[in-house]
Amino acid sequence: MHDIRKIDLQEGILDENDHIAEHVREHMTDHGILVVNEMGAPGVGKTTTLKNIFRHMTLKPYVIEGDIESDLDTVDLKNLGVEAHQINTYGACHLDAPMIEHATHHIPFDEPGIMFIENIGNLVCPAEFTIGEHVLMLVSTVTEGSDKPYKYPLAFEKADLIILNKVDLIPYLDFDEDFYMKGIRALNKDAPVFKVSGRTGEGFEEVAAWLEERANKLEVHEHHHEHHDHHHHDKN
Repeated sequence: MHDIRKIDLQEGILDENDHIAEHVREHMTDHGILVVNEMGAPGVGKTTTLKNIFRHMTLKPYVIEGDIESDLDTVDLKNLGVEAHQINTYGACHLDAPMIEHATHHIPFDEPGIMFIENIGNLVCPAEFTIGEHVLMLVSTVTEGSDKPYKYPLAFEKADLIILNKVDLIPYLDFDEDFYMKGIRALNKDAPVFKVSGRTGEGFEEVAAWLEERANKLEVHEHHHEHHDHHHHDKN
């Protein structure tokens, strides 16, 4: 009996979360804001990735920083003049839609742009909760090893865009790119994989262009509730 109740409770939480996520997505679409849920394990370079993308963006960036504790990244981004807002979960290993909905009420969306939500450093829990994103951007890195798609399939399966960071370190590592790509394509046929280096900045211009193309399509389909998640991004 206990098991059954636990499952119902979990399903209830997910249903409520998804309902609020849909509300967030529509609200942001009406403001002309593309919402990007940025996921990745600790230390893959999520904040560095954002900074590198911003360098190539013409649209305005907005950021919600999710952390269990601290506001180091938010302070860092604010010092660069980026509109950044902090969410601390104090233990929870992922952000959820109610947290995002609450945060969006405190952000002045004065012009269309892209809102990046840096999720908690984790490849498991965040993959289970949609938070109102149009795009799920997964940051992985050569330093994690080429087996990550096999070990954390849900994150790779759900991603709309995959970034492989720290490619400048490949000469020093045993990273099997074919094995990595094979693992991804078994789960996800369409998501483009961008090879980048947070240190040198290579590869981020293409990432920014891909995201801005998606953002510009938003305004056209502003009031159609159809999702262009798996149609327009098989161009690698």
